[in-house]
Amino acid sequence: MPSARRTARQSDLLRRLVALVAAEGFASFTLDDLAVRLRCSKTTLYQLAGSKQELVREAVKYYFRAATEAVEKQIADTSAPADRVVVYLKAVSEQLRPLSRRFLDDMAEFAPAREVYEANTRHASARVRQLITEGVAAGAFRDVHAAFVGEVVAATMQEIQRGGVTANTGLSDADAYAELASLIVHAVSS
Repeated sequence: MPSARRTARQSDLLRRLVALVAAEGFASFTLDDLAVRLRCSKTTLYQLAGSKQELVREAVKYYFRAATEAVEKQIADTSAPADRVVVYLKAVSEQLRPLSRRFLDDMAEFAPAREVYEANTRHASARVRQLITEGVAAGAFRDVHAAFVGEVVAATMQEIQRGGVTANTGLSDADAYAELASLIVHAVSS
């Protein structure tokens, strides 16, 4: 079962699992396959989660928790409102860059993993809305309806998540986030 307190070995195993599934997806793997690829026993995997489904969900949660921390760390050192929006969305794009299309497709097909991604997307769009609101209050952005901008960002993020942006533009998810950052900052700047 997942534990809030993992051993160093379990944490290392989870990091290696995340790297594996981010690169290759997870739908085609069995627990036996994962144990072989990660050079551990199934029992060791069961110490992280009680089933493959729970293990995948745990890996996705771990990835996005670490990604959120990395993104927030990047904007913590940025003070100009426009720079904060750009740094935030570009940091999101950098966190998505290691995720293979196979992983993203598997995540879209597997409800427990998709729910984690969707929750992360909702958090990110709310964070952009907050950054826009702060920029408007500071006079750095024109008086825009921050909630509307946040909804546009959320809708775009969801389309990126579903793979629609890649299908329609050829942009990777990461590149789409970088373009979104540019679009939003130019749209709200004074």
